[in-house]
Amino acid sequence: MSAGFRRSEVVLACGEVRDYDEAAWHDAIVRVQGVEVELETVSGARRRFGHGAVLCLAGLPLRVLRNPGPGLVTLIAISRNRTDSFSPQGPSYRQEHGTEPEAEQQSCP
Repeated sequence: MSAGFRRSEVVLACGEVRDYDEAAWHDAIVRVQGVEVELETVSGARRRFGHGAVLCLAGLPLRVLRNPGPGLVTLIAISRNRTDSFSPQGPSYRQEHGTEPEAEQQSCP
């Protein structure tokens, strides 16, 4: 995997319920591996996603993530490293190169 990205996994055992933590899913694309994961919203609505589903869990009004079973379900999250050049914490062009990009040096007519 490229140095600009990181991979993390959350494994839910059969019947396991995990509280939704929005920060844990920030900036991540999530793939479901295994049987199904069930997402429950704060209003109580539930939706299941099976093996191979690709999700974005950031910013959703979720309460819990649940494995309805049987078997394990793994949520594989791929996100950018916080220090890559596109993240707010990453170095700016000026810091990396000691100069302004050419487009920023030119003035518009």
